[in-house]
Parts: sequence; C-alpha cells; structure tokens
Amino acid sequence: MPHSAYESTGIEYYSITSFSFISGEKRDIRIAYRSFNPSSPKKVLIPTCYGGRINTTLSFTAQNQCLSSYHVVVVAMLGNGESSSPSNDPEFPRDLDYRDQINAQYSLLTRHLAIKELEAVTGFSMGAQQAYYWACMYPKFMKYIVPTCGSAKTSLHNYAFLEGPKAALMNSVDYEDGAYKAKGTKPTRGLRAFGRTYCAWALSAPWFRERKFESMGSEDVEDFIRAQWEDSFESWDAEDLLILARMWQAGDVGKTREDGDYLKALESIEAKALVMPSRTDAYFPPEDSQTEVKHLKYGELAVIETVWGHMAGGGANDEDTKWMNDKIAVFLGSASENIHLKGPSPG
Repeated sequence: MPHSAYESTGIEYYSITSFSFISGEKRDIRIAYRSFNPSSPKKVLIPTCYGGRINTTLSFTAQNQCLSSYHVVVVAMLGNGESSSPSNDPEFPRDLDYRDQINAQYSLLTRHLAIKELEAVTGFSMGAQQAYYWACMYPKFMKYIVPTCGSAKTSLHNYAFLEGPKAALMNSVDYEDGAYKAKGTKPTRGLRAFGRTYCAWALSAPWFRERKFESMGSEDVEDFIRAQWEDSFESWDAEDLLILARMWQAGDVGKTREDGDYLKALESIEAKALVMPSRTDAYFPPEDSQTEVKHLKYGELAVIETVWGHMAGGGANDEDTKWMNDKIAVFLGSASENIHLKGPSPG
C-alpha cells in the first residue's frame, strides 16, 4: 500500500537528454534511484511498484537478508513522482509503456553506473511486470528474475479492477475532468475515493475476517480504510496514479515481439525465474503465474501461502517477508541445481 510520509534518504538522480518514448515523443527526463552496497560486484535491480517509492520498496538489503551482499539498485518508475512524471513535468507524455521504463533503466545502469550485467532483476507487482519485460528485452543482461505477485501480461480481470479506482478519481467533483491543476487545486475527494475503492482488492476476505487490520494499529475496518488507504493516496498526484494505472492495464510482454505473442515472449526468456504469487492475490492470482511458468524454459513456481493477499509480496508482514527472503536466498545461491527445464521448447 502507499505511504503518506516521504523519505528521501540516499536518493540520487540521473538525467537523460532527449529520451525517446515508445509513443514517438522525445523529452529530457530524470531517473531517481538508490544504490545499496555499491562496491559489491554482484548487481541486482529492483524497480518500484504501484504506489511505491524508492525507500518504501522491499529491498532485502538489511543485515543478513538475502541481498545484503549485493549491489542493489532500487529505481523509481517514470510516473511515480520521484523520476520524471506528470507531477513534476507539465509537458510529460500522457501515456507510458513498460518498454519506456526498461529502456530508461538500461541507460541508468549501463551509461551512468557502468553496470555491464545483472545478477538478477526482482520486483513486486508492477515491479514484477518490469522484471518480465527486462528478461524479454535484454535477455542476456541478467541471469535471474524474481517476479513477485505480478504477471507477464495484465489479465482482463486485473484490467477491470483498475477501472474502479480510476473511475472513482476521474468522476469526483474536484477532479473537474482534469482541469483542477489549471485552477490550482487538488482533487482530494477523488484521491481519497481512489484509496477507498482500491483497499479491499489489495487484501483477502480471510484477512478482513481475521481482523488483521488490528495488527496495523486500526481499531476497526473504517479506521483502517481512512488511515492506511485514503490518507496515503491523498499524498499522491492524481495524474501520476492515472498514468501508471493505464500502463499497468496495458502490460503485455508480447509487445516486445513483432508478432505480439506473449507466450512466445515467455518461451524466449533465457533467465532463470523464481515466480512467487500470493495464494490469496485478487488481481495477480497464482493460477496466472502457474500458466506463465509452464512457458518458461527455467521457471520455478513458489506460492506464498498467506491471507495477506497481494500485499504479502510487498513486505506487509514479517512471516511472509522471511519466507520470501529464504526462497530468494536459496534460488540465487543454487539456481542451477534447483531449476529444471519446463514448458515447451523455444519457438
């Protein structure tokens, strides 16, 4: 879930002149990132998720965690408010493509940080989708990918879910059909409606039944919705939320191929993959991940058995975070022994 308080510790910026967007537009952009343990020769990239900032991203870099000995680069997506976005560039393109994210990140890594290869790309939610895109667009650049609670193609159900929060924001009276910025106002009611509409999707029915919100300091569900969702999304820019939601809805690694075939795109991936969906994820369900793993040359499916829904993959609770940490440690430490050939032969 998003966080209302912004933390800027360790964040750096890289500027790209005349960056070419997939749409054909060209514009100077800035990429925000943070490096952990930069002296390590083993490099890992972690892109942010929807509603995520660099310093709220689960990076597994704390002492004795699975990536503590790696040089981990956490990079902010274009559109998230830290990198170039509608909120900080009034002439920013109206739409983004996942390929824009990966091309900008590739420039950051190779031209600015002089990184020639990655050990892994890991990510949660939209970060997981970026990991899949990375493996399709630059197949020789990383050895492993770890997509958590994400997919290589946004499902129709996932698309429909996102229409709800989008509509709540865009139809609010203070959004004013997008004219609010010209009037110098903020669509507070719309942003809070966005968070309220989003809330139930991110967690599971058992989570609410077990009153897990009490473990987060909320006395009842109404307090939880207000404090954890409405207040948090109110801190965001409306156009940032909308541009990233549209990109999420259009996610499909088949776009990296001329024929548009997303299954063939999966079959072309050379990186070894640890795919970790949540058992109770409402919009990236494990059944979708199971289908995608069947089309990977080297894919392991590890389902997070949890009631924490989608949020399990983002570090929402210690038990699931430790489970993921241990899985990633084993995977990166002995992937060649643990991963066997799966799915059809390359097309």
